Amino acid sequence: MATPAPLELIAVTKRYRATLAVDAIDLRIPAGTYCCLLGPSGCGKTSTLRMIAGHEIASEGDILLGAANITTLPPAARGTAMMFQSYALFPHLSVRDNVAFALKMRGIDKATRHRRAGELLELVAMSAYADRLPAQLSGGQQQRVALARALITEPQILLLDEPLSALDPFLRVRMRAELKRLQRELGISFIHVTHGQEEAMALADLVVLMNAGRIEQQGSPREMFNRPRTAFAARFMGGHNVLRRADQQIAVRTDHIRIAPTHALRARVTELEYQGTWLQANLALPDGETLIATLTEQQFDAAPFGAGDEVGIAWDDDAAHPLV
Repeated sequence: MATPAPLELIAVTKRYRATLAVDAIDLRIPAGTYCCLLGPSGCGKTSTLRMIAGHEIASEGDILLGAANITTLPPAARGTAMMFQSYALFPHLSVRDNVAFALKMRGIDKATRHRRAGELLELVAMSAYADRLPAQLSGGQQQRVALARALITEPQILLLDEPLSALDPFLRVRMRAELKRLQRELGISFIHVTHGQEEAMALADLVVLMNAGRIEQQGSPREMFNRPRTAFAARFMGGHNVLRRADQQIAVRTDHIRIAPTHALRARVTELEYQGTWLQANLALPDGETLIATLTEQQFDAAPFGAGDEVGIAWDDDAAHPLV
């Protein structure tokens, strides 16, 4: 596998005629990082990934991989490899030949490319399926083949465009663990586009939250969850209430809201959802603001309530932090 290198985007912009998809973003991803580009549809994350891959050319700015400026290079010359959301396997080729295809295009002899394909299939636990066609594989197995095919070119960075979106929830969790294991074993950077906060939190060393073509906030999963900078970040990362108090906006985690009859701030319970080990209470304040409180079963059982009840709520001062 190639020596890992840092990736840097400098004032990178992408325009599609009158539409500004990515707006002069600056981003540095250290070598060997699992980075998730996170955000809603249309935020610019996929356009950013495609510019890194070379499938789109930046309208302005520079993309650096190590010491090399790759901004205008074709995809095959960049030192990156991309795994597409659809996997894009060739239906008429065996698993082995799908994985080896890039080496065939480079003129590598059959014995060498099959040996290398075998090594990659072993890495992704697919050796036993080498002679099968893609149609004979499950979705998770097809994903492993697509990963092996992307890795056979020995990229410095692997790019993944919503790779888990087509999988069922149980398999998605399993494949998250597989992706993280592979990234650690290979030691290269993975840049993974997702709109799922939970997916990004589970996988990433670095989360880059995008909004309207710009980077809203970036940091470790714990930083992003515990210290969102803006109302958008607090709402998108989840687990926070965004409230206006006096002349400032604040965020308070839902699990930091305490409910007890003695608390002076009153709220009405509009909905109560049982989620197994915890409960979610939707609350309406007298001024019209709404918030969510999450409670453990033990907390709820100590002072139960139901939809329509009036309850007292509170939170510690240090549980609230201001938003910009």
